[in-house]
Amino acid sequence: MTLAQIAEEARVTLGAGLVTAMRFDAASMTVRRVFSSNEAAYPVGGSKPKRDTPWGKHVLTERKVFVGEGEAAIRAMFDDAEVIFGLGQRSIVNVPLLQGSTCIGTLNVLVPRQHWRPGEVEIVKRLAEKAAAAMIAL
Repeated sequence: MTLAQIAEEARVTLGAGLVTAMRFDAASMTVRRVFSSNEAAYPVGGSKPKRDTPWGKHVLTERKVFVGEGEAAIRAMFDDAEVIFGLGQRSIVNVPLLQGSTCIGTLNVLVPRQHWRPGEVEIVKRLAEKAAAAMIAL
């Protein structure tokens, strides 16, 4: 399954308004976008430094899922919150993509709702398993 197919599944099943996938470079503690469902706002190739950030520690280093519900949660973690809100998105799930126990990237799914519905975060986690396989194949 390709990252584009995963994004389409997220759109259909979750109402996702934005899906991106980032490759993680542990040495530089940066992520680089390898897929975007909205390249005008979030072009492929864009990168972000994540060293010494709470999000970087949580998702990339500790390999934990981040669930951000509502504008306050997004503002607290992301410098580009206004771009996210401008796209009409209000909640995010970031799932570390793993190869064995090594984080190789993230799958990022955003929706226009303030809160995730029961079971939806689990759907994103299952999509992330498919995204990890797609990332390894890149």
